[in-house]
Amino acid sequence: MQVDEIVKLIDEAVYAKTGKHLNDLQRGIIEGTLKRQKYSEIAEGYNCTPGHAKDVGYELLQLLSDVFEEPVDKKNLKSVLERQDNLNISFGDSSRNVIGFINVCSDSSDSDPKNDCPQTQPDRQHNLTETEIEAIAKLRQFGLDSTQIAEALQLSLDEIEKLKSEEVS
Repeated sequence: MQVDEIVKLIDEAVYAKTGKHLNDLQRGIIEGTLKRQKYSEIAEGYNCTPGHAKDVGYELLQLLSDVFEEPVDKKNLKSVLERQDNLNISFGDSSRNVIGFINVCSDSSDSDPKNDCPQTQPDRQHNLTETEIEAIAKLRQFGLDSTQIAEALQLSLDEIEKLKSEEVS
């Protein structure tokens, strides 16, 4: 999963809580924060002053604190996201990063996307763990559908649908 897809998941969580989507600068601030960029670096890409980016960033972090129901700042965003779904998030200079079961690939032009981002999900037939069940419930709260959850957690759609039908009955 690309970094922009992770930003999209955060956007969906914000939308589920507030009814409003993130704007381009807010999305850029999240992406830049996860890549450990300074506000001045983020601002360059969005044609605004570092001060404006910092102000928007502060408001965004307050919003994320409300959405995730815990304090969020620029230094702990990664940790907060890890706690949301018990995901192991790794962002950095490498061309391939892993979030739980999700492959996150950088936009590095010198890497071969075919090698860095496998598009197939492993076949896994097993009973869902308590952690997976909790993650599924949390992702449903964020407004994700069964297909998105299956892709994010690399579970079969059948497993997600089976759990959904068990919850209904």
